[in-house]
Amino acid sequence: MDYDKRLMLFSGRANPELAAKIGAKLGVGLGPITLKTFRNGEVYCRYEESIRGADVFLIQPICGNPATGISTNDALMELLVMIDAAIGASAHRVIAVTPWYGYSRQDKKSAPREPISARLVARMIEAAGADRVLTMDLHAGQVQGFFNIPVDHMTALMMLTQHFEDMQLNDLVVVAPDAGRVKLNKKFASKIGAELAILDKERPAQQVAEIGYVIGDVRGKTAVLVDDMIDTAGTLKAAAQTVRDEGASRVFAAATHGVFSGDAYENLASAGFEKIVVTDTIPLRPGAPENIQVLSCSDLLTDSIRRIFTDDSVSEVFGGENQLF
Repeated sequence: MDYDKRLMLFSGRANPELAAKIGAKLGVGLGPITLKTFRNGEVYCRYEESIRGADVFLIQPICGNPATGISTNDALMELLVMIDAAIGASAHRVIAVTPWYGYSRQDKKSAPREPISARLVARMIEAAGADRVLTMDLHAGQVQGFFNIPVDHMTALMMLTQHFEDMQLNDLVVVAPDAGRVKLNKKFASKIGAELAILDKERPAQQVAEIGYVIGDVRGKTAVLVDDMIDTAGTLKAAAQTVRDEGASRVFAAATHGVFSGDAYENLASAGFEKIVVTDTIPLRPGAPENIQVLSCSDLLTDSIRRIFTDDSVSEVFGGENQLF
């Protein structure tokens, strides 16, 4: 009996632009799917063609998208019903491609009687029936341990470092925004041949940060603040001011995920960055400052999807250097 393995790609409403780029690069395009939200807020999904026996890849970062009118929680629920529908339609394998893993910051208890929401999301994805998860730059690498299914953890490190190498900046110093990001920033600095500095940061409350001082020399140098995500950008604005007060001549920022919630755009516009570089794991909402530059992670995800489909090594994409934590 002849059997041809099939790859099928479907997009949720969280980031259809990224999904379209991946589909074009894979040469398969996006499969037809109906997704809608009923007036009572419930999410509906239906595949418009047979997916029986196919490897189904679902592109759905767990984030909101003003253009399609869905929230973060809508995106999560939509991913779950897409997985369940694919299982019910006899897909061979279902792979959840979630470049931005929502709730990833709630990966531990910071105070009594709090949930570990990142673990809950992992259980939900597993319970829905996903066979595998493909994600990028988790806030904490240990989130992989919440899953009992394989997790392919991609990183935008090489993409971002290559971008800054191409800019040919002089006297570079990479600045870690807090102690938890030191390992990531150390790798970033070594890749571009820069020195490393660390900011002393405290969080008196959630989404509130206080920057104390800089550990390291930034005077007269070009500082690059590197983090895994930029949310309200309050921390980043304070960090930029601290680095500038310590004598840095130019200040840049880089992050994989541009969450940009709340007053993020206002904070970034007034922070004095020459350029803020992020990837397109999360779609930008309207009104972004002109100094935000978006690099596409579609090539990276396309290569990873192709390797998962053909059962090749995914870690070879990075030469095995995708463990940043």
